[in-house]
Amino acid sequence: MNSVPAVVDRFEIEELRAEVTDAVMMRDFDRFASLFTPDAVVRWPHIGKEFTGRDEIRAGIEWGQGLWEFFVQNVHPGVVRLDGDTATGRVYIEEFGRMRDGRSHLNHALYHDRYRRTGDGWMFSERVYEVRYVDSTPLMGSQPKE
Repeated sequence: MNSVPAVVDRFEIEELRAEVTDAVMMRDFDRFASLFTPDAVVRWPHIGKEFTGRDEIRAGIEWGQGLWEFFVQNVHPGVVRLDGDTATGRVYIEEFGRMRDGRSHLNHALYHDRYRRTGDGWMFSERVYEVRYVDSTPLMGSQPKE
């Protein structure tokens, strides 16, 4: 578990998880999709959505982000379990924002992840989103005016 290769693998997986969050927050949908294997699956069971392959995953995140007037995602690292060229893990999520239709949304959730080592480094092969708490109380704040 504490071997140098395992430490490097864990670091690279953490970097991957940070990169995917940054891609969402920066609305860089091409970069987001590039972090998944060509046959990856993203599942959002709470809204009955599943996206398979990079093209669907890219379209799915663009669709989902298009629903928001503004969106903030905070990610807290979770466990990573290595198994050769594959790994599993979880990250803990807090998201909030306002939808374009005026509804407010706050949730606490987690992603159940599967990772695969590829010639381009570690990538997501599966992400399943599990919502644990939802609050639709209207947000009192607003997006800063520029």
